[in-house]
Amino acid sequence: MSLLRTLIVDDETLARSRLRTLLSDCRTPGAEVVAEAANGADALARLLTTDVDLVLLDIHMPGLDGIELTRRLRERGSAPAVVFVTAHAAHAVTAFELEAVDYLTKPVRAERLQQALQKAERFLRDRRIPTPDAPQDVLLIQDRGRTERVLVSEVLYLKSEFKYLTVRTAARSHIYDGSLAELEERYPARFVRVHRNALVARQAIRALEKYDDGEDAEGWALRLDGIPEPVVVSRRQLPAVREVLKEPR
Repeated sequence: MSLLRTLIVDDETLARSRLRTLLSDCRTPGAEVVAEAANGADALARLLTTDVDLVLLDIHMPGLDGIELTRRLRERGSAPAVVFVTAHAAHAVTAFELEAVDYLTKPVRAERLQQALQKAERFLRDRRIPTPDAPQDVLLIQDRGRTERVLVSEVLYLKSEFKYLTVRTAARSHIYDGSLAELEERYPARFVRVHRNALVARQAIRALEKYDDGEDAEGWALRLDGIPEPVVVSRRQLPAVREVLKEPR
């Protein structure tokens, strides 16, 4: 790989300019800046239309921050290499849990940036080597003496019902003995809370519409791909749901 196609994401214009200058002096490997973005949402939009090998990513940005952006990139499978470039050292552990290639603190030194590019090149090269498919996350459903595996990627919503959760897929509903809060914490990039008793898969959301459940004529509900029933959205969670609707799919 001769040049790493690079996206710089930072809300500070001067920081992006400095990285661009430093990259112009890198040689082994070199880097070509193919796009810049001032926030996470802008970066997601750029990645939909631009072929990128490497993302140089700030953490603290308005709106979608660098950590959450990386979580969403990891859900896409063949995501670009990510190198965090930040003034804060406190997020290093989280960054490496998200499989970041490197973690640079500002002000960035040229030799340190060159090392990060070398790590990114090795990461991308190693990923091309065929490996067995990674196991997918599953929920183990206990039902009348049998155990069934339900892929988390197939779950459209989770709803708290008394002491149990309803786990809804396009095919059927399951009863799961688990915690809604625990699943929300474990899969923040996959599910969004829409009500105190419900999580919905972000990618399953088709529409937000007015809904009358007989008690609240001014209520809202989500329509999801693959199932007919709506999922009620609380007023408290409405702003978060509207933000999800703006995200690229």
